Amino acid sequence: MKRGDLFRVYKGSKNDPKAWRVFLVVSRQPLIDYGFSTVICAPVYSNYRGFPTQVEVGADEGLKHESAIFCDDLASIKKSLLTDYIGRLSDAKMEEVNTALRVALAIG
Repeated sequence: MKRGDLFRVYKGSKNDPKAWRVFLVVSRQPLIDYGFSTVICAPVYSNYRGFPTQVEVGADEGLKHESAIFCDDLASIKKSLLTDYIGRLSDAKMEEVNTALRVALAIG
């Protein structure tokens, strides 16, 4: 598992109408490699509103349709749930994610 990987995760819950949701792993690599049981992820939604905390993704990243990574909606997810690998973001796309995370977290 690497930072920048996309996984489809079963999230059947009352709060999310979709049983399956795609997530991007955004934790730093040393944390992923260490023995922690969870990693920080950003969800991918099918809508895009043009916010600076969203990053457009689509077929180039292995998704079925145009979507957006929502860096304002981070979640801690068990590594054991991240088994349905979809793909990996390019370095350029990860730079966009890094910028969106800085905006979302109000980091200079």
